[in-house]
Amino acid sequence: MESRLLSGIVETLILDVLSRGPSYGYEIVQTVLSESGGELNLKEGSLYPALHRLERGKLLSSSWSDTEAGRRRKYYRTTPAGEGALAAKREEWARFAAGVNGVLGGEGGLA
Repeated sequence: MESRLLSGIVETLILDVLSRGPSYGYEIVQTVLSESGGELNLKEGSLYPALHRLERGKLLSSSWSDTEAGRRRKYYRTTPAGEGALAAKREEWARFAAGVNGVLGGEGGLA
């Protein structure tokens, strides 16, 4: 998918994945890629700045954990404020998608 189309939804995708439980960067990328059927591939250049913005905004918290291989991973999780923001972003996305689908061909989209 074209990166300009994806840029406005990255934070929503991250919040959604993390609303299901704690995760780390690579795992977030793989979840989005898998669940989008390979259409949405988050790059480091957009993922980590978004994670940091969400954390600064108190929508995420993080903690470090050691792996079995002896490496450290930073795990992110949503905060209560992040859960509220996700609900608002889902509503906003639904309105946006409905508007675009209306222009592009009705309920089913791209006529």
